[in-house]
Amino acid sequence: MAALDECTASAPWRSVSLTHVEYPTGDFTGQLLAYSSLLPVFILVGFVTLIVFKRELHTISFFGGLVLNEGVNWLLKNIFREPRPCRGAHATLITEYGMPSSHSQFIWFFFMYSFLFLYFRMHQTNNARCLELLWRHILSTCLLSVSAFVSYSRVYLLYHSWSQVINGGVAGSIMAVAWFIFTQELLTPLFPKIAAWPISEFFLIRDTSLIPNILWFEYTVTRAEARNRQRKLGTKLQ
Repeated sequence: MAALDECTASAPWRSVSLTHVEYPTGDFTGQLLAYSSLLPVFILVGFVTLIVFKRELHTISFFGGLVLNEGVNWLLKNIFREPRPCRGAHATLITEYGMPSSHSQFIWFFFMYSFLFLYFRMHQTNNARCLELLWRHILSTCLLSVSAFVSYSRVYLLYHSWSQVINGGVAGSIMAVAWFIFTQELLTPLFPKIAAWPISEFFLIRDTSLIPNILWFEYTVTRAEARNRQRKLGTKLQ
C-alpha cells in the first residue's frame, strides 16, 4: 500500500487535453458529436500508419499539408485572439482562442484535398466506368457529410461560434486548394527524383503518381505474384 506522502502531489494535476472533449450529461446527441470531434485525431493516426506501411510520396505530401494547415491555424488564432463563445463551459482547453476553429479548418482541408484528389488526380483513367465514378460521388458525399458533422459538433458543444467554424472551414478549404496545386505543379514532377535518392531507397519510399488506381494496381500485381509463386511451389512438389 502506498505511503501517504507518495499520494500527495506537489503541484496541481492537469489532463492531456488533446482528446479531452466534454458534452452535457445524459445528452446522447452531444455524446455522439463529442466522439465525432475526435475524427481529426483518428485521421492523423491513419496517415501515420499509411506512411509507415506504404511510404508513398503523395501520402507524405498530403500529411505535410495537414501539418502545415495546423500551423497556419495556430498562427491565425494568435493573430485574431478571439475568445471562445463560452469560456466557463469547459474546464480543459488546449487554447483559449477560438478564431478560426482548428477542428473545422482541419476537416475541411481534409475534405477539399480529398475531393480534388478524387476528381482531378484520379481522372487519368480515360476509360472510367460508371461504377468507378459512382464510388467517387458516394465517397465525396460521405466526406462532405462528415465535415459538416464535425463542424456542427464544435458549435453544439459550445467550443466555437458559427463564425469561428465557418471561417475555419474557409481557411482549411483555401489551404487545401493551394497545397493541392503546389503538390501537383511543383512537387509531383520532383517525386521520381526524390524516390531515386539513396535515402529514399533505403527507407523504401516510392512514387506512384503515374498509377491512376493504386488500389487496383496493387491488387492485380499481388494476385499475379501469388499465383506465380503458387505455381512454382506446385512444380517443386511434383
